[in-house]
Amino acid sequence: MPANTETALPDSITELLRASGAALRVFDMGRRISKLSQDQFRRIEDSQMAYPTPFQHLAWLALLIWNPKRKQENAVWFLRLPLDEQGLIAPAARCDLLNRLIQNVINSKNGQLDEDALKDNPYSFTPEQSRMAAFHALAAREMQSPASPHYERTQAWFSAQLPLDAWQTLAYQGLADFIMRLDQDGNAQALRHRLPEMPAAVLETLCPLLEHVKPGAALQTELEQQLQQSLTGTDSNRVAALCRALSNITDEAAKQHLVLDVLATPHALEPEVVTVIATRCDSALMAPEVLQVFLERLAEGKAGQIGFSRILAELMFMPVHRALILQAFRNPERSECLSQAIGEMFGQSFATPTDTH
Repeated sequence: MPANTETALPDSITELLRASGAALRVFDMGRRISKLSQDQFRRIEDSQMAYPTPFQHLAWLALLIWNPKRKQENAVWFLRLPLDEQGLIAPAARCDLLNRLIQNVINSKNGQLDEDALKDNPYSFTPEQSRMAAFHALAAREMQSPASPHYERTQAWFSAQLPLDAWQTLAYQGLADFIMRLDQDGNAQALRHRLPEMPAAVLETLCPLLEHVKPGAALQTELEQQLQQSLTGTDSNRVAALCRALSNITDEAAKQHLVLDVLATPHALEPEVVTVIATRCDSALMAPEVLQVFLERLAEGKAGQIGFSRILAELMFMPVHRALILQAFRNPERSECLSQAIGEMFGQSFATPTDTH
């Protein structure tokens, strides 16, 4: 995919790739992994559209690039770009990234848009192993490529063709492939039947993968039952894991009820549980009645003042959540515990919330 350097230099990553003749597919790697259309990516890149799932005040993206004539010869660019207070990509950072890409392509031996184009690039990152596996599984499906060699054995275990204790022989990539193909080969039904007897280690490994997909109604019901049973126990890690598994369901009313059920238990005092609610079930917090309970539990929880401030700073980076949180801060019926946490977060008594921009 040679880059044409004799004409005017491209003014965007999209134009750079188009000029090279490359095909492109874009994935959001923020709070969960999902597809972005090329139109969405272009608007995000041009700071015309807020990045939808900011995490740590950054946009996290994966660009899958390939030569249309040689589809299997592809490259992946993992990019993270700073965002302004409106959730828009900072233009200076975008321009700096583009200039670095162009320069690396010009200076490369083959003039190719491959992983070498990101050499020594401060905007590149390497996903952690679990997210990398999920990305590869989703990308393979989107490219209509075969699943990894581990998929078949994983599928055999879920369909009870292998004994329950054979779970230790399953590869993580096989689990990722299985979850990303839940709507194929009877996988959703097999998972649903396996859930009640599933070893805790498998469940807690599987749930972070489930957050990237939308479970069907029957699987959602089984996961909800598992969560309700877990709420009566003492294993908060299991509760947090199941919250992640249910975080991408399409029924927002059901999600709000589930979050309220969790917040009504001692599990809501545990840092891992409130963090999952804030970072994965954040859409449920757009309901004022859910948000108010969440804020109270966060204020009295084991995450302490540091956890309270960090979690809310992340949530308040999203404009809609920021407005709702500031409104909740004004609630005259807020507890003394919450009032104190708010005051310490802003280093003052919270009498005038609009001054704490």
